[in-house]
Amino acid sequence: MSFTETTTTSWFSRLKNGLIGLILGPLLVLGMIWLLSWNEGRSVQTYRALAEGAGIVVSVDNGSIDPANEGKLVHISGSVKPDGTPEDPALGVSAEGAAGLNRKVEMYQWMEDSKSETKKTLGGGEETVTTYTYRKEWRPRRVDSSDFKQADQHQNPDMPIEGERFTVATATLGAFTVDGKAVADLGTDSPVKLSADVVGQVTSALGSDKPVKADGTTIYVSQNRQSPAIGDLRISFSREDISAASFVGAQKGAAIARYKASNGRELFLSAAGQVGAADMFEAAQSENTLVTWLIRFGGLLGMFVGFVIMLSILGIIADVIPFVGSIVGFGTSIIAGILTLILGPVVIAIAWIAYRPLLAIIIIALGILMAAALIYLRRKKAVAAPTASTAAFGRS
Repeated sequence: MSFTETTTTSWFSRLKNGLIGLILGPLLVLGMIWLLSWNEGRSVQTYRALAEGAGIVVSVDNGSIDPANEGKLVHISGSVKPDGTPEDPALGVSAEGAAGLNRKVEMYQWMEDSKSETKKTLGGGEETVTTYTYRKEWRPRRVDSSDFKQADQHQNPDMPIEGERFTVATATLGAFTVDGKAVADLGTDSPVKLSADVVGQVTSALGSDKPVKADGTTIYVSQNRQSPAIGDLRISFSREDISAASFVGAQKGAAIARYKASNGRELFLSAAGQVGAADMFEAAQSENTLVTWLIRFGGLLGMFVGFVIMLSILGIIADVIPFVGSIVGFGTSIIAGILTLILGPVVIAIAWIAYRPLLAIIIIALGILMAAALIYLRRKKAVAAPTASTAAFGRS
């Protein structure tokens, strides 16, 4: 099932969009400059907080609470037991002994895909042919069909119930109390078998005129689950179980809470199983490094897009003659890439000077020394070349 639409954009309309790009492009570049600068500061502050924590953390026995450690950064490890039972009050499903319970709800609904092909026309305009295709799919969230090109023929109803997560409020690790959600986050998922009583609860809660049937671990709200219709539901539950865990945080009475480092950063580390404090801090540092590089990549990509938007007006102007516009567009993309590769590292370097002055100075000094060494070697080679030529001439 597909629908094709052809649209034409005049050169003047594209020129107007290019002028708007002259405003939006610089704003996006400035935003990425801020993001890259903020990221370097975040990375350094997190590194310093973790380094500070690794140097002062105290591993304690979880069997008793020592008042002398009040407010200190402590590491505990051992068997964990959830306090209470996570339960879905709407559908009456619970998971005895688990730290968390997940309700997964999917609705069978329309999905719209679009594929566009654009070609330039003489005079600087563009002609775009867009093909819209429609398919049916189980989705955990309602897809807004009001924006579909053929919305009247492909309507998705509202979901009478959505997915939700339920966790215990707290859990105990020996004599200590830890946050229940933090414990559930470490758990492994497994499906929950559904009893016949659950079918009645779901039927009553949904008030649906469609049959409600359970199949082991899945509830179907459908006339025919083998051939689902738009608006049909399937509901399943999974439990989050964990037997042992490790935590690093501030000892606050019997609780393990977030610890505030000297630079204001908060520390709270968790891991499934019995993991040593050194390994937990090492893993946190690795995660910090990964996040730093991901944000750097995102910032540089956003900066490149900003420059492309800013320079797009040049290609639009040249599109009066289509093949010339393509050449100019390719050239502006290269320029955008060059500007990104220059400005991005400069922003990061300046941020390093602000947040890591000693390391930045060392790196700059090494760079200057390397550059000086290369210049020296090139000059030495240039002086040696004429000497060798003269010697060869004298032998002849």
